[in-house]
Amino acid sequence: MGAGSKVALVGLRIWELICSVIVLGILGSFLHRLSDAGVSRDGRIVYGVVTASISTVFSIVFIAPFLYAFIAFPGDFILWIMWLVAFCLLITRTGGNTCSATWYWDYWGYYWGGWWRRPTVIVTGPADIGYAGCSQWRTVLAFSFMAMFSYFVSAILGAFVVASYRKENKNREMMEKTG
Repeated sequence: MGAGSKVALVGLRIWELICSVIVLGILGSFLHRLSDAGVSRDGRIVYGVVTASISTVFSIVFIAPFLYAFIAFPGDFILWIMWLVAFCLLITRTGGNTCSATWYWDYWGYYWGGWWRRPTVIVTGPADIGYAGCSQWRTVLAFSFMAMFSYFVSAILGAFVVASYRKENKNREMMEKTG
């Protein structure tokens, strides 16, 4: 457990915290807008909020560079899978069309832009609502991907450090028995 691995782990935890808080903030704001509009929530958005919430707590708890933070690599692996699922669920909503997809202008852009408050607006396409919330949607996708990748790297780093630590202890015990 060298200084490099400790610095890398703390850096990754800080980055994971930043990514999860950004995703949580944007999706939470959108859920608030949906609540104001009195409409149902998309299950994929809710899953993204749950994943970001768990990820935020996990990053805060395991940010200190102690051995227990490295031993938590199975949690990193589980969060990597959760972020992978969250990213895939969110990206399949719009696919490569991002802000011109039907789901975007019929749901995200419509409620993000507050168009539901104007009963005279009839939305038939992206030209009717513009690109309200497009940058926020792209931000959610980007930081979901970065969180997924950083949890994967954390899991690999943790597994490597724990394996090295066990090997080092085993060698030390062998030396004490023979020496």
